Amino acid sequence: MRKIETEMNRAITQGYNWSSANTKVHVEPTNGWRYVYLHGHHIATVDTGRSDWNWYSITPNLETLSQWPTNTTKSRLRALGVDVYTKAGTTYVNGSAIA
Repeated sequence: MRKIETEMNRAITQGYNWSSANTKVHVEPTNGWRYVYLHGHHIATVDTGRSDWNWYSITPNLETLSQWPTNTTKSRLRALGVDVYTKAGTTYVNGSAIA
């Protein structure tokens, strides 16, 4: 995992706003959700569910991924634990092709 991805994950798990180079984490104060951006485009939402981090879910933004299925976008999503890859020009998330 790249250093920027390690720092991104730290900001998500510790719940603070962070940005570096092309990546940004924004923590929504009302619900604690974490929004991850790459080049200003929302690529994922992390729902902690509760503050102890024993449970959380990651929802990749499939619309953004379908528009920009770059190696960097996929790398950031993989760092969050999303199973994402491209095969024969088609991008897959959790084994399902995206449009």
